[in-house]
Amino acid sequence: MTRDLVRGLLLASATLAIPVAVVAQTRPAVVPSASSAATAGVAHPALWPKAKSPGLIDPRTETFVTDLMAKMTLREKIGQMIQGDIGAITPEDLRSYPLGSVLAGGSSAPIGAKDRAPAPAWIATARAFNAVAMTARPGHVAIPLMFGVDAVHGNNNVVGATLFPHNSALGAAHDPDLIRRIGAATAQETAAAGIDWAFGPTLAVPQDDRWGRTYEGYSEDPAVVRSYAGAMIEGLQGKTGTGTIQTGHVAASAKHFLGDGGTKGGLDQGDADVSEQTLIDIHAAGYPPAIDAGALTVMASFSSWQGKKMHGNKSLLTDVLKGRMGFDGFIVGDWNGHGQIPGCTNTDCPATFNAGLDMAMAPDSWKGLFDTTLAAAQKGTIPMARIDDAVRRILRVKVKMGLFDTARPYESKPGTIGSPEHRALAREAVAKTLVLLKNQGVLPIKASADILVAGDAADDIGRQSGGWTLSWQGDGNTNADFPNAQSIYAGIAAAMKAGGGNAMLSADGSFAKKPDAAIVVFGEQPYAEMRGDLRTLEFQPGDKQALALLKKLKAAGIPTVSVFLSGRPMWVNPELNASDAFVGAWFPGTEGGGIADVLIGTPDGTPRKDFAGRLSYSWPKTAGQFVLNKEQPGYDPLFALGYGLSYAKGGSVATLGEVSGVDASLANTSLFYSRGKVPAPFALKADAGIAQAPVDGPQTQEGALSLTWPKQATATVKIAGPTLDLSRETNADLVLQLTYRVTQPATGPVTLAMGSGGTGVTVTSLFKTAGTDWKTVRVTLKCFRSHGADMTKVAAPFAMTATGPLGFALADLRIATDPAGAVCPD
Repeated sequence: MTRDLVRGLLLASATLAIPVAVVAQTRPAVVPSASSAATAGVAHPALWPKAKSPGLIDPRTETFVTDLMAKMTLREKIGQMIQGDIGAITPEDLRSYPLGSVLAGGSSAPIGAKDRAPAPAWIATARAFNAVAMTARPGHVAIPLMFGVDAVHGNNNVVGATLFPHNSALGAAHDPDLIRRIGAATAQETAAAGIDWAFGPTLAVPQDDRWGRTYEGYSEDPAVVRSYAGAMIEGLQGKTGTGTIQTGHVAASAKHFLGDGGTKGGLDQGDADVSEQTLIDIHAAGYPPAIDAGALTVMASFSSWQGKKMHGNKSLLTDVLKGRMGFDGFIVGDWNGHGQIPGCTNTDCPATFNAGLDMAMAPDSWKGLFDTTLAAAQKGTIPMARIDDAVRRILRVKVKMGLFDTARPYESKPGTIGSPEHRALAREAVAKTLVLLKNQGVLPIKASADILVAGDAADDIGRQSGGWTLSWQGDGNTNADFPNAQSIYAGIAAAMKAGGGNAMLSADGSFAKKPDAAIVVFGEQPYAEMRGDLRTLEFQPGDKQALALLKKLKAAGIPTVSVFLSGRPMWVNPELNASDAFVGAWFPGTEGGGIADVLIGTPDGTPRKDFAGRLSYSWPKTAGQFVLNKEQPGYDPLFALGYGLSYAKGGSVATLGEVSGVDASLANTSLFYSRGKVPAPFALKADAGIAQAPVDGPQTQEGALSLTWPKQATATVKIAGPTLDLSRETNADLVLQLTYRVTQPATGPVTLAMGSGGTGVTVTSLFKTAGTDWKTVRVTLKCFRSHGADMTKVAAPFAMTATGPLGFALADLRIATDPAGAVCPD
């Protein structure tokens, strides 16, 4: 049976409700859904590019799948269409709910282990789930599970894995073969941990650098994304028809379909209000080559196009992706993304399957969604032909990946995870992605010199690795979590020692003997989606710690090199002015030695490697140049797309203007007290009688605020500012984090509130014991919501009411992403 024939029949059966038994014998025409040019969010398939590859369909696989499906009950079929997260499902649950897939979300831990776990715990978890799925029992067809993770820059969930530079860095290499090799190494390290599905590559083409997922995109230029898409798919999966889990390959997932990089204001999960032609020319650029390379899965986007949620857009999921583009694999949803469709909830959404979603990612809602989807199928709300189409696609992928073969050689192959070969590849990638923005004679540094390595990120592997690193947001990591990895400082120190020189580490830039030069490593904190969204591209608005360090070294007459860690270009004009050389290092991953390979020369100063990176994102001239692309009228960046100096071809940068052009306070939506002050746009307000005084904090002189309630008086202290919508943060299990020390124990009730309305959370127990030690407590945002707070209208993110006496010192207050030890006190 030819590929076009089978595809036509399957699509027709989904659209026209033809029984599955008839599919192999008839060939009705495929009629795309009707659309009107005036209808928002409805695509016109004839405008879209067609696939060029032979596709995934072959007679042998289709016969196997048809025979298997004939044995399956409706309940078994619905199970294939639902995916649960290992943090909310157990292997034993599969006896009653025969799900087809599980995933481990960004901070989900393997069974019986902590979040940061090495490969054996992951292998044991995969085997435990599959053991139940493959156990013979009445009414059950043994079908292997798929186990998916966000292996987006290496197998970043597993302790000891090689972590590659993030995609915004890799775009600067302009090297598709490097991408293919990284994909292959990532697949091997994923397969070696018992996992068979990587949720990548991201094929977004970010157009607004405020978007917190910008670093997941290779470039703002669709040509770069187009050149990388097929290479990464081939690296992860192998060439079409040859790669299986037994050969160290995993299923890839091209994501997020479609337009996630074009949302208004760079808002995550927002709306791409662009024309259909723009959607085709820019945002869809990577999908035809990904499909031609044999992509087995595609992940639907949280975002909308022209106001219509992608998880419910049939014209794009079915008519364009499966029909016009010829995608033969299956479409998976994103984290409860189906619940955002109007009329749907996380636990009830026939509309998403009717639109073309084949597998719903229902991490914590899987049980409810299974029950309602089964009921909808029994009522005919979801046609049987649509269910059979989805199940066929899922089983086809499982066959293609070799999952029905129980052999898993990479799970017992020693040394695959973090292998010397993979680490060398990652180090090569780091060196190729560095972009030299400025060099006024200080680089390369002689390996025979005495240098100072400074900055808060110099010896921090977690910082240099960024988000999606052992945890969702990449926070909470220490160097001990990265065995065999190398910090930027460690790499520099090794290069200097080999050349007869010396590198001294001093985070704050202090020194006893004046060094010959200084390398200062600083940049963005790790982040992922949502918390990475910005309102201004200014780096460290209102708290210029890195700039102060650079100025301190400059005043001492020390030649200074800045190594800037970021997921995107940022407005750093003041830091550029204060540096003799400036290197855009992005988030380079675990192999910090790759930076030393380029920055540190031979003992006489001859370069060992030249800079090869060229910008795949335009660099802003002001902090307000959010959308800055070469096709834009009046395109006027500081550094244009493709810019990058080298030792062979140098250049200088004139003194830059230091007016950002944007109110710095607009950037702050999560930091409410730090280093002895309430940062703008927030302000502290205290009722009369509450005494306030600056006191020393845990790390900074006068870095905390003492607050004392009078006896027998009930009073409130709050930090208030512009109204925030924290609904996304609440749904994502973020926390309100306080660092404090009790100086006078509470004798009366203490209530903590945020949001609008509600009763507040009783936190008296947290203030009962005085002491000299600083404590950090995390209260889940969901806790406030459960006590009646409206988290869409948060004008006062901190409001504490107490009846005195009570005294405590507040050192830090912020919304944080690390849920470890989080509480809901009452």
